[in-house]
Amino acid sequence: MYTPPSFQVVDITDVHRTMRQARSATLITATHEGLVGTMLPVVLDEREGSMGTIYAHVARANPQWKLTPTGEAMAIFAGAEAYVSPSWYVTKHERGEAVPTWNYVAVHAYGPVEFFDDADRLRKVVTRLTDVHERSGKDRWAVSDAPADFIKTELKRIVVRIRRRPPD
Repeated sequence: MYTPPSFQVVDITDVHRTMRQARSATLITATHEGLVGTMLPVVLDEREGSMGTIYAHVARANPQWKLTPTGEAMAIFAGAEAYVSPSWYVTKHERGEAVPTWNYVAVHAYGPVEFFDDADRLRKVVTRLTDVHERSGKDRWAVSDAPADFIKTELKRIVVRIRRRPPD
C-alpha cells in the first residue's frame, strides 16, 4: 500500500491498536489459480513473533485454504475512513485550488499463512476468538456453553488460519 511518509504510522503499539479495533480483516492469498480473499473475524496475539500473530478461522467449504499460497499472505485491517471535500479547504475559496481526497486508517499485515485442522488447536483458537469478540457483550456466550458433541461437529467444518511473521 502506498503511504506518503507524513502519513505512515511506525509505532507498533499504534499499529496493533488499529488491528485490535478493526476486529476483522480480509485475508488475501496469491495462488496459481489467482488472488483469493476472505473477510474473517480475527484476534491478534501481540506476544507471538516480532510483529505479533493473527488468529482466525476459515470455513472448510471455503476453497481458499486448499489453494497453496505462492508467497506471503496479506491481511487488510480497515479502520475509520471518510471523504474530504475540497470545499473544506481555504485554498478552494481563495484560489479554487483544491481537489477531493479520502482519509483512512488501514493496516496491511504480511506473512506466511498456515492452515490446519487439528481439533485441539481449532478449539483453542475458536475459544480465543469467541472470548475476544464476546468480551463487550451483555449476555456473553462461551464455546463451553454449547454441548460438547455440537462443538466437536462444528469444529470439523472449519480450518484455522494463522499469519506469522518470520521468527525473531
